[in-house]
Amino acid sequence: MIILTGVSGFIGSCVLTWLNENGYFRDVVVVDDFYKTYKDKNFENKAVREFVHRDIFLQWFETTTQHVDLVIHLGARTDTTSTDTEIFDQLNLNYSKRIWTVCTQRNIPLIYASSAATYGDGHHGFSDSHDIVAKLQPLNAYAHSKNDFDAWVLKQEKKPDFWVGCKFFNVYGPNEYHKARMASVIFHTFHQIRSSGKMKLFKSHKEGYKNGQQKRDFIYVKDVLSILQHFINNQNSCPSGLYNFGTGLARTFEDLAKSTFVAMNLKPAIEFIDMPEDIRESYQYFTEADMEKLKNEAKYTNTFYTLEEGIKDYVQNYLLPKKYF
Repeated sequence: MIILTGVSGFIGSCVLTWLNENGYFRDVVVVDDFYKTYKDKNFENKAVREFVHRDIFLQWFETTTQHVDLVIHLGARTDTTSTDTEIFDQLNLNYSKRIWTVCTQRNIPLIYASSAATYGDGHHGFSDSHDIVAKLQPLNAYAHSKNDFDAWVLKQEKKPDFWVGCKFFNVYGPNEYHKARMASVIFHTFHQIRSSGKMKLFKSHKEGYKNGQQKRDFIYVKDVLSILQHFINNQNSCPSGLYNFGTGLARTFEDLAKSTFVAMNLKPAIEFIDMPEDIRESYQYFTEADMEKLKNEAKYTNTFYTLEEGIKDYVQNYLLPKKYF
């Protein structure tokens, strides 16, 4: 049996689809709060063994006598603009600690969601080395909660035989339709172009960066699934630890916007606007995952989607026909 938390969300629902496609049907227990019914389409018509509400899951998990082969813990509070540290501590830190503890006691492999937001402004680089975790200075409460859990994990003497913390960079793709402001830039670009014929990008408010030249490591969700599959299928050979989930190649927002126009068969029309002040101080101008650990230690060799390839697939096979993954 596999336990998957955060199934209503973007990445979690895509993982459920992948599990179904790979023969996991009535042996997947899914966990979420399930109160936002507009997210139900993310897992509609998917096969699961049991739905467990987030509020009762920990008790269920701590007392179940069923054999659990793997926990994929993707559930979290992910709003990077929220300053409610109490809810982040409750859902992202303490909740995850209890899951880790049970997995350790029963030696259940655990894959959990961390975040590239833990790297802050990138002052210490973007290496997934365990040595820099304590030095990182995240820029918001969400990122602090993720880094706090990573740091706690690394201090534990007792661990499951296999565990992976996934430091997700800028993931985009189908099933993020519910995320509103927190959806990917590709998602917002597509809808802005559909409604106005142009795309608005933030101006640069940092010396050394021209408008539109801010860079991020954008990774297509199908590449995320490919990496997860590699870890699930190679638990005996992959070292446990924190791993970056990026491509290793930063691209500009201008590249992103132009690629979206091309995927929609339209001529690019870009307008630069002021960045909202509430995110200006915590805005990341450059992220690029160091992927050497994944390649050299976990022996991951698959080729990543280019930004152009990923956007084309997302736009033409999901956004335009309004399909879910």
